[in-house]
Amino acid sequence: MDVKNRSVVTEFILLGIPHTQGLETMLFFLFLPFYICTLLGNLSILVTVISSTHLHTPMYFFLGNLSVFDMGFSSVTCPKMLLYLVGMSRLISYQNCVTQLFFFHFLGSIECFLYTLMAYDRFAAICYPLRYTIIMNSRICVILAVGTWLLECVHSSVLTSLTFTLPYCGSNEVNHFFCDIPALLPLACADTSLAHRVSFTNVGIVSLACFFLILVSYTRITVSILSIRTTEGRHHAFSTCSAHLIAILCAYGPIITVYLQPTPNPMLGTVVQILMNLVGPMLNPLIYTLRNKEVKIALRKLLHLLVFLPKHSRA
Repeated sequence: MDVKNRSVVTEFILLGIPHTQGLETMLFFLFLPFYICTLLGNLSILVTVISSTHLHTPMYFFLGNLSVFDMGFSSVTCPKMLLYLVGMSRLISYQNCVTQLFFFHFLGSIECFLYTLMAYDRFAAICYPLRYTIIMNSRICVILAVGTWLLECVHSSVLTSLTFTLPYCGSNEVNHFFCDIPALLPLACADTSLAHRVSFTNVGIVSLACFFLILVSYTRITVSILSIRTTEGRHHAFSTCSAHLIAILCAYGPIITVYLQPTPNPMLGTVVQILMNLVGPMLNPLIYTLRNKEVKIALRKLLHLLVFLPKHSRA
């Protein structure tokens, strides 16, 4: 391929959600509340964790991180989609397309690692309660979080570089609602087999490795819980893990559906990614709030301070 032809495409056109022509206004009013709830819900969790000193523990440190990345993850794709649903331009510049793809995979993969760290935290708390404060001290938590960010920056940089070092010199119509690897590679005018293999392997290794570590952690946790003699003790231990398990199922289902299929279905992939971008980040605050008594109590106190609501019972 001649070098001169490699920079022909300077912008892409996002075709949006397949088979939804004429439904843009309805979709806008359907998706907008999800996005607003995602921002408000995760922001409320973050403010609650920061402002409540009794929530300054490793579990809630990682939950606060998760809230930040959920807001960022949803904001990578949703604002642009909402804008073109109300009739604004579907064009996205080459540079913005690169940025969107990088941050989508950066924030998405960090979320996988955060779930893994949260599983490790539960493992340490339940299996080694007397050594928990030593195993998960504040220094270790910060190192784990920063290490995750750096590792996933490398991961996303590899995927982004492989995708955009390919020449794009033909069609610029992306058959998707945002710039992602499966939608962009068919537009390249060069052999994309290496990019396909690396993206499949890279995403697969990250997600499956995290899932395996989570599985090992919860296997050990289950064994420890079953050894607890009292029913009340077992119930309390299970309740601290249930919210995390629900969130993991919501996160890993879409990843497997979209990225770990050799020949993914485009329509199925689009529907699943809409759920992953809009519904998943919105559900996390609900899951952790409704299933966690400590967060509910702290949130009520915060609301009482902010809007002078009467205190409710802690039951």
